[in-house]
Amino acid sequence: MAGVVPVIINAGAGLGYCGDFSQQLLAKFAAYGYVADITLAQSGEEMIAAAKAAVQAGARLVVAGGGDGTINAVASVLVGTDVAYGVLPLGTLNHFAKDLKIPLDLDQAIAAIATGGHVRVDVGEVNGRIFLNNSSLGLYPDIVRDREKQQSRLGRGKWLAFAWAALTALRRFPFMDVRLSVNGEAHARRTPFVFIGNNEYRMQGLNIGARERIDSGMLSLYVAQRPSRLGLVRLAWHALLGTLAQQRDFDVLLATELRIETRKTRNTLIRVATDGEVTVMQAPLSYRMRAGALTVVVPK
Repeated sequence: MAGVVPVIINAGAGLGYCGDFSQQLLAKFAAYGYVADITLAQSGEEMIAAAKAAVQAGARLVVAGGGDGTINAVASVLVGTDVAYGVLPLGTLNHFAKDLKIPLDLDQAIAAIATGGHVRVDVGEVNGRIFLNNSSLGLYPDIVRDREKQQSRLGRGKWLAFAWAALTALRRFPFMDVRLSVNGEAHARRTPFVFIGNNEYRMQGLNIGARERIDSGMLSLYVAQRPSRLGLVRLAWHALLGTLAQQRDFDVLLATELRIETRKTRNTLIRVATDGEVTVMQAPLSYRMRAGALTVVVPK
């Protein structure tokens, strides 16, 4: 027997609501000699509590199932430990799993956990909060906040609410005045968004938004300077053409640490997205790379 493995599932993600899902999951893990100790968590706090309990009990492998927000919540407990992390991609986008070539099919993902190898990947951090994929401020956190309001108040589906929220944000099109400190240099920018990636994102071609690797030890910073609405469309066009990096009004910078200040730094609160979850943080924002801080099970 391979032993008992804690499995933390977001009960609100995908298969989590199925009545017999737990029994199916037990059988799938049992096929590889594992006894799955399943927790159907109803909130991020429950996921984090279950992960902490598993680590304190001496678990050497913890599995989490859900979307990128779920994977982030459990990872926040495992970062900096030697506990291996098994990922079951049960969400909508599953960026982290895709970039690590973890199968999206549940049976194949469990097989990868049972037979795969361990790799150490990087983790980004902003003001003490981790992100596995990316962090952003400006347009995207505003869109997420508006989407969540529409889902709760109007009962709209996630994607319909997101579309309406995006249209509303583009109509307002607010700009931020920020001061970026990167690699010992200061950059003043007026921009609708700032995007920070855990490692470098592909910003051109049909696979825009993917990463070749998550272990190069670098944060990537992307910021557009004073674009109009039409300017954003133009930048998207250049991304498809593969000429985005050459655009003079679009900055791409790499660093292990960076700092973002607003015009009024003291006591300024700002919405920051980390792996799709929005948190209100106090500026300045201090980003740092935590190289090789998380051990993940991936297919051999």
